[in-house]
Amino acid sequence: MSRVAVVTGAGSGMGVAISQHFAARGDRVALLDVNGAAVEEVTQRLRDGGAEAISCQVDVSDRRAVFEAIETVRTELGAVEIIVTSAGIEAFVPFLEISPESWERMMAVNLTGTFNCLQAVVPDMLAGGWGRIVTISSSSAQSGTKNMSHYVASKGGVIALTKALAIEYAPHGITVNTIPPGFIETPMAHRPIEAGLLPSMEELIARTPVGRAGTPDDIAAACAFLCSEEAGYITGQLIGVNGGWYL
Repeated sequence: MSRVAVVTGAGSGMGVAISQHFAARGDRVALLDVNGAAVEEVTQRLRDGGAEAISCQVDVSDRRAVFEAIETVRTELGAVEIIVTSAGIEAFVPFLEISPESWERMMAVNLTGTFNCLQAVVPDMLAGGWGRIVTISSSSAQSGTKNMSHYVASKGGVIALTKALAIEYAPHGITVNTIPPGFIETPMAHRPIEAGLLPSMEELIARTPVGRAGTPDDIAAACAFLCSEEAGYITGQLIGVNGGWYL
């Protein structure tokens, strides 16, 4: 059965792979990203492969823009039944050097952006009596990471929000889960490695029990399952896709 799926942060990394997985199984996919050119390029590739897909340039911290984008999705594809909130930013700054503006921006994108997107789509799910929500959090919110306290706090908030919504909407046929990725090889992951803010790729792989870096497809496969009919008894869970890291 074809569903309408929204993926945020769909212009790169995990968001691309998640969108591809939904399209491959026949879902109608709306790709949202702050980078309009990048997300349109990904969307066009999906269309070229026969998928029904649209793109929307949107900053998830802009509530009005989010609601306008979701209205476009309803008009062009139908009521939203699935959402994966993959949009996010990161930064490496010692705690005492984090400015109030940096703190607020991190929360605005990672936590409030998730809030905005979910408030925009949940009414569709309630009306349809079915919904699948997957938030992308972070394993750092489970373990802690130095020089990333604002990022860790924002992703910890995403985990807490996920659990609260899972309880609230379980009676309505809506499941809400979160995936806190481990080390996933994306452009976002490479930047701090190259800047010396994280251990080298070799060191990170050596610490991973399965002996390799994760891929965006690893995350996408978990999302696809959690957003299926078969996953209807799974809600409020942290599904760690992390290669066996003990957190």
